[in-house]
Amino acid sequence: MRNSFALLSVIISFLLILSWHGNSHAVEKKAPSSKEEVILSYAPLVKGASPAVVNIYTKKKVQIRRNISPFFNDPIFQHFFGNNFSGGSVTERVESSLGSGVIVSKGGLIVTNHHVISDSADIRVVLSDRREFSAKVLLKDERTDLALLKIETDKDLPYLELMDSDDLEVGDIVVAIGNPFGVGQTVTSGIVSAVARTTIGISDYQFFIQTDAAINPGNSGGALINMEGKLAGLNTAIFSKTGASNGIGFAIPSNMVKTVIRTKGERVVRPWLGIGIQAVTQEIANSIGLERPVGGILSAVHPDSPASRAGLKVGDVIVGIDEHEIIDEHALHFRVATYNIGSTASIHFVRDGNLKSSAIEMAQPPEKPKRDTRIFKGNNPLSGTTVMNLSPAVTDELGLKFLAEGVIITNIDKGVASRIGINKNDIIKSVNNKEISNTKQLEEILDSNFSTWSITVQRGNRLLNIIWNVR
Repeated sequence: MRNSFALLSVIISFLLILSWHGNSHAVEKKAPSSKEEVILSYAPLVKGASPAVVNIYTKKKVQIRRNISPFFNDPIFQHFFGNNFSGGSVTERVESSLGSGVIVSKGGLIVTNHHVISDSADIRVVLSDRREFSAKVLLKDERTDLALLKIETDKDLPYLELMDSDDLEVGDIVVAIGNPFGVGQTVTSGIVSAVARTTIGISDYQFFIQTDAAINPGNSGGALINMEGKLAGLNTAIFSKTGASNGIGFAIPSNMVKTVIRTKGERVVRPWLGIGIQAVTQEIANSIGLERPVGGILSAVHPDSPASRAGLKVGDVIVGIDEHEIIDEHALHFRVATYNIGSTASIHFVRDGNLKSSAIEMAQPPEKPKRDTRIFKGNNPLSGTTVMNLSPAVTDELGLKFLAEGVIITNIDKGVASRIGINKNDIIKSVNNKEISNTKQLEEILDSNFSTWSITVQRGNRLLNIIWNVR
């Protein structure tokens, strides 16, 4: 009992510290106190912000195969014989789509959603004054659903400053600007409905601003601004059964947008802590003496990682980082992703009923071992695959959410592997009962002449055994 009270007291103390930090940075807000304050117009706000919101039109070529027989499209047929049949004619057509974007620098840097411009061969940006520009893609980050574009102009462009999205509170008024259904620039208003939605499933970094401002198809990549005209988030998705606004829209917080804008290069590299983490359920909370299910419990710690050097151990429950409370594992992934590589943070965790803190480095994921990419051909069960050694760097590139070692399949072409049910991102654990640790060892085993092959692969959290008899 004493341990429970002691634990409760340290957690309450920690939350009070978080609350004090958050309030010290927030600007005091108040509700309208008169009719004159209620009857306000957003026109001055919109006039200042709307020129920085652009329409984006894209075109991409897609190939459509018309199979000779409908049996080729049957899932059972494809399971046994693959889906690489060349029968039938192939036609090519151009698909057009639309979305929105936000200018974030006077030099023509534009941020939008990855899904707006994904696989596009031609991207056109139309400003609010009807000028059109061809856009170049600087960076695409599918894991956050963000992309950076650049347009060239000899004049400075209007742009939006980014606010600190941690200053947003539920109930704050926000305005959404975009190009819904291609009708042209449209402005809607609403309030912040929630500030840390983490179970949406839209991207790898699930941490969204929820708003009831009307967001419709075509609004993706548009601006969600606060009452100071600063960018609070990038409109990204809606919950709707019809495709039209249902009062539940989601925006990527501006603090995540900042991490993509400041990236130098074509790929975002995020800090690596070297941990495996899972949600704290009520049952887990009860078993370790937590008053409520918050934070993330460590399921694995890489031996040569920032987490290990910070003294973290399996079973520790991370409840905060700097002044931010960690409510679940998604919140931790988001918070870590917003730090610069090379910086240091204070991580707060519970161990044996005691609240502890430790400094942790935001390190770049190392490529140890080297990836040593190899392509397999010939008469073996992995024919048609491209494989590489797993490392923290490769795990980060592929967006894997767990610590993994061994050899991973990164691509599959026509061959035996595609026919016997081996998939991209499968991790090869063993071949004919021999554990696989690297690509060189795997190649040596595949050079053997076996009449029967037994391949054990890890697919997500499952282990699968695949048998192939050579004919």
